Order: sequence, then C-alpha cells, then structure tokens
Amino acid sequence: MREFLEDALEHRDDGYGRAQKHLERHLPKRFYTDVAVAHSDAGYFVTLDGRQTRTPSKALVAVSSEALAHKMREEWDAQREEIDPDLMPHVKLINSAIEGGEAARIALIDEVIKFCANDLLLYRADSPRELVARQEEVWDVVLVALARHFSISFQPTVGIIHKEQSPETLARLKAALSDIDFVSATALVSITGITGSGLLAIALREQLHDADAVWTAAYVDEDYQIANWGEDFEASERRKRRRIEFDAAVNVVNDLS
Repeated sequence: MREFLEDALEHRDDGYGRAQKHLERHLPKRFYTDVAVAHSDAGYFVTLDGRQTRTPSKALVAVSSEALAHKMREEWDAQREEIDPDLMPHVKLINSAIEGGEAARIALIDEVIKFCANDLLLYRADSPRELVARQEEVWDVVLVALARHFSISFQPTVGIIHKEQSPETLARLKAALSDIDFVSATALVSITGITGSGLLAIALREQLHDADAVWTAAYVDEDYQIANWGEDFEASERRKRRRIEFDAAVNVVNDLS
C-alpha cells in the first residue's frame, strides 16, 4: 500500500511510479495499428488492434466515463515508433489507479486529508510585504470558499510552526470525499501532490475554483521568486511537465464526477 501511495504521489513531477526511478529507460516499440474505444459491462476501454489495453501488471483497463476513455485513446493513437509513458498522462494515471484498486481508496483519501491538516494555504510568510499580500489575496479566497461550503473554519499561521486544525474541520473534509471512487481518489492525490495542497484539490473537486485558479494558488510563492529573481530553466521545464500531469488529473476528476 505504501508503495502504491508513493506511485500516486509521484505524479507531482513527471513520474509514473517505480518505473520512473530508473535513470535509463528502454521504450517499447509501437506494436499496434488500430486504436478504438469499446464498451462492455465493465465500462469503456481502449482497444489496440481489437485487444483491450492492460496495466503494466496485466490488469484490464476500463473506466466508467466514455470521455475519459477517448482521452486515453488519443494518447495511445499519438504514439509513434515508440510508446513513451511520459506522453500519456491519462493512461498513466488510470493505470496507477487500477493497479491500486478499491483496496487503496481509503488510504488515498487519508493522504489528501493529511495534506489538509498541514496545508500549503495555512502556512504564511511573514515577509516581504508583497508576498504576504499575494498569499492573502489568492489563498484566503480558497479558505473562505471552503469554510462557507462545508461550514468549517481554518487556523492559518505565520512561519513553519505547526498549528493544529480543528478535528471537526478535517472530519467534514474527509466526509466530503467518502463517496469518491478509487480512480478519482488517485487523481485527487495526484493533484494534491502537484499543488502541495489537499485543500486546493478539494476546492477543485467541489467546483469552488477552476483548474487555472488552483494552479495559480499553488504557485504563489514560486511566481514571487520568479518575478524578483528570474526563472530557472530546469524549474520551468519541470513546471510544464507538472502542468500536463495536473491537467490530466483534473480531467479524470471532472469526467468521473
């Protein structure tokens, strides 16, 4: 279970679990011609030359959303001579979810709530004034929306000293996730890991904020650094990859909601 959670959280960067830990990758050759979407009692799935796709562990891949199946079909169809998982964010995320299965669902929800208890949005800078003001401008909107939506309260703090959040607040946030399926839970963990915020992930799922607003909130600190000291090329490239993974996870949440 812990290993699976690490796989899900590694969507923060550009990874799909354990395979991404290898420095040298040998990509498989494209072995199929026709890519289509089919349907059965198990749901919607992609076929390659008529055969249903499987996860790396050979589990059959099917989802409840036709729109999501078509996104996976597009990724399979876009592969050229080699199959590059880094160019298949929806496929990677769905594979990760299916390999974890229903057994991982509660642990995934707990992971999101653990982030909420020590959330990015709750730990504020004490200086400089411009950053303090920007955090208040962007982050307070999210906290107020969540507080009103769930009738809860938050206890932000300045600096890195831990401050306990109300058990009732965390319980209500967890209850709001009690009905999600394991695929959506995997996507929420991915969003949480990428943004550093379980609260942003929940706000997005509850449609309190859209994807662009959540992305902006997640990068308040980094954008301040860029505005004052310039952008690092490697950090910029990493951020682009994260956005691709983020958008895929958002699509999964939206398509399955």
